[in-house]
This record gives sequence, structure tokens and C-alpha cells, in this order.
Amino acid sequence: MSNTKKPWYETAFESGYLEVYPHRDLAAAREEVSWLIDQGVGGRTLDLCCGFGRHSLALLEQGVDVIGLDLSADLLGQAGHLEGGGALAGRLVRGDVRFLPFADQGVDSLVNLFSSFGYFGEQGDRGVLHEIARVLRPGGRLVMDLMNPDRVRAGLVPESKTERDGFTLYENRRLEDGGQRVIKQVRISHVDGRERTWKEDVRFYSPESMAELLGERGVMVERVAGSFAGEPFQAGSARQLLIARKD
Repeated sequence: MSNTKKPWYETAFESGYLEVYPHRDLAAAREEVSWLIDQGVGGRTLDLCCGFGRHSLALLEQGVDVIGLDLSADLLGQAGHLEGGGALAGRLVRGDVRFLPFADQGVDSLVNLFSSFGYFGEQGDRGVLHEIARVLRPGGRLVMDLMNPDRVRAGLVPESKTERDGFTLYENRRLEDGGQRVIKQVRISHVDGRERTWKEDVRFYSPESMAELLGERGVMVERVAGSFAGEPFQAGSARQLLIARKD
């Protein structure tokens, strides 16, 4: 069972998390990275909340000078299991997104992918944006990949049960703060009797609110896409991809 004394964003990303998202693999990352490069991502690039490094590796394969940062030692430790993951040696750092261990204006591009924002409450989230703006050089490119609040609210499934090879996944979801946060309780029950539970608690941000928050920090949102295929963002879009540049 999880250590409930830890904040949710530590317990959620411990060993076993990847069982829930097997489709988030290197092949998908390579396709997504092609789109990121088309948006101007390049040079010294920070993959913020890099997980087990699949996008970092895909960026490196395209010649991008990438460094990945994540808080989860368990996920970072999985990078070596990627095909070619040894190339990431020395490029992955364990750290907290609220206190980035990088110099001011030290990166040319920054990517923050797969809903890895909205974890720390309004003030904490603003602190993350401050750090993003701090480490980006003037003219630097930012791509943030967030949930689409309208889509999540409209399609929220309160309970689900999924049978996988060797385990059953139970998920319970609810909205709080007037629909401004989504909370998910997750339980994995293995056939051998092992169980693991955790919580995810993510705050929603609309494109308009993100444009305002980033703009206050000198980072201007240039456009919003609805998927990694580049479709324009709308209420039913699968993702909310912000493409921005620091003034």
C-alpha cells in the first residue's frame, strides 16, 4: 500500500504507475516529438516532468540537446529499459519542478507533456510557471500539454474497472472546487494478491487562464492545438497543447 504521508504526486508515480498507461511508449513519443520539432522545439531543451524519459530519448534521437527532469526516482530508473535508453545516461535529473536546478535563461526550449501541470494548488502552480519563465532564454520556445477541461467535465466516468494481464485496475473519478479539479482514486489488484492504491489530484486551466498566467511572466501563447496532429483547439479536443514563446 502507498505511504499516505507523502503528497499524492510522489505516491502516484512510484513503481507500477506505468502499468496503467502502457500506450505511452517510445513509438508514440517519436511521433509526438516530430510535431514538437515542427513547433520550433530545439537547441538546449528541458523535458520537464520527463517520467521514464521516452520523449527525452526521442528528442535526443533527432539531434536535440535534451535534459530531462522528474521527481520520481522510480520512473527515472526505468529509462534504461527503453530501446536505446542508455543514450540518456547523464541527461536525466531528479528534481522538483517548483525549484529547477538550472541557471536563468539556460534553455532554448522547454516541453511539459501529458498533463504534468496543475499539481500544487494555485500558488504552487504559479511557482512552476515562474520557474519555467526563469530558465527559458528570450525567444525560447515552450510547449505545454494539458487536459482539456471542457472535455473532461463532459465525459467524466465516475467509476471504471479494467481487466489487464495479471491485474485489475479500478478507477474512481470526481470533480471538486466547482469543477476546477479532477480527483482520481486508483487501485491495482494483482492476481497474486498484491495491491497498490494512489490518488491523482489535478487542477484544470483553460487556454485563456494559461495565456494570462504565462503572459504575466513574459511568455506569450501564440496558438493552442487540440492534439499532436495539430488540429485547432476546441471544446471536444483530446488535448490542450499550448505553443508559446518567451519575449
